[in-house]
Amino acid sequence: MLFEFSPLIQAGLATGKYVQVFSNGVPIGIVRDRLTGQFAAHAFGAVTNGNPLSPLFSPLESVLELGNIIQTHTGLSETYREITVEKAGLRSLQTNIGVLQGTTALIGVGSVATLALSAINLHQTLKLREEVKQQRLQVKNGFIDLKQALREQGAEIRQVIEEVAQDIKFEQHRVVLVQAYGLFIQALQRFRSAMQIRDNDRRNAEIDDVRGMLYEAVASYRNPQLLEETCAAGQLRRLECVWGIEQAIVYTYQVQNEMSAVSDRLHNLQHNIRESACKMVDSCDSEEQLDFLFPELSRIRYHDLAVLETWVSQVDWIRSLSVSELEMLNSSDFENSESKDTLNIKPVISTLKIPPEQLIYETYKDKSHLYSLRDQLKIMFQPELRQEYEDYVAQQAISNGHRTLVPNNLQQASDLTVTNLYYYFQMCDKPESQKVETGIL
Repeated sequence: MLFEFSPLIQAGLATGKYVQVFSNGVPIGIVRDRLTGQFAAHAFGAVTNGNPLSPLFSPLESVLELGNIIQTHTGLSETYREITVEKAGLRSLQTNIGVLQGTTALIGVGSVATLALSAINLHQTLKLREEVKQQRLQVKNGFIDLKQALREQGAEIRQVIEEVAQDIKFEQHRVVLVQAYGLFIQALQRFRSAMQIRDNDRRNAEIDDVRGMLYEAVASYRNPQLLEETCAAGQLRRLECVWGIEQAIVYTYQVQNEMSAVSDRLHNLQHNIRESACKMVDSCDSEEQLDFLFPELSRIRYHDLAVLETWVSQVDWIRSLSVSELEMLNSSDFENSESKDTLNIKPVISTLKIPPEQLIYETYKDKSHLYSLRDQLKIMFQPELRQEYEDYVAQQAISNGHRTLVPNNLQQASDLTVTNLYYYFQMCDKPESQKVETGIL
């Protein structure tokens, strides 16, 4: 991930006047003067894989300004009433979770129509989120009027929406989701009020109660029985709600200056996302499901996980600073003449264009097949798995006389190439009937 700074700061970085700050090799979105060591500015945006950072459920605000974490950590008396980034981040979470949950009214329970998944794929979901942000769509009880939102999709989609609404099984799920979302919203409202309390003990007690409400909402979304009754796409949408609410929980620890807990929760969240993503990929048994999962999980891998990695790196870096460095950081003017223009700079993210994740996936589909694509997605979240594929391909290459497929060359190959070669050699020793049955021919 590459951070973007104001033009003047960017020019200073190019000439060597400024240097970026790193934590364990990860840039954290802040620069300091090379000669004086003074902290000069924070980033206004970021780019990942050549595209503006646009996480699916994570609040982008959590990593673009360090001032709030700094003020919290140094214990400024007015911190809790002045924190704006947390408030903006909570608004983003509320919007994101409302949209993601709202689309479950098209996925339903059990098997899901291909048409329904295409109507709420990554591209359509990003457009719905923008509609909600612009207040052209309203989230009510955690759901959207999908008939209105997807009116341009045609009569078939409206029919699917109606069928899901009539399903008794989904109605049982809907009741739980409405209650969970309602609890989440109540917790956010209570959190905002708690931030205004001046007395430390009363404020912290109130925030503790808020955290309990958020954990209760998470438990409802994670209901094992309800998750088992949903397909991989439905599970993903519900777990995305879980991952978003868990970041609200992180905020509660952060404003209480419990930085060790913040770091622990963020590490744990990253682990859970990776583990859950692989389980969902394993349960994906159709091309239609993979068409939905691959672009969305790709966005999570390269955007949401990037936010979480940076967030925890920022926190760990601040915790490592000496008292004198904290004082310097706290006294820094991030709105000086060279960085104040960042206030008017906003990353341009178009929701009209097809997301790059979907375009890449369509390219991969032309060059691969279901089993290979599934494994590529797993490797995306667990890179260590790739070594098993490389070892197998290298062994088979020797047996079959492919001299160029040596370990050094395989290490330079893409995941697409490695997994395709893996299944190529898997099929070489199978009878023709099995090749046809697996659909790998």
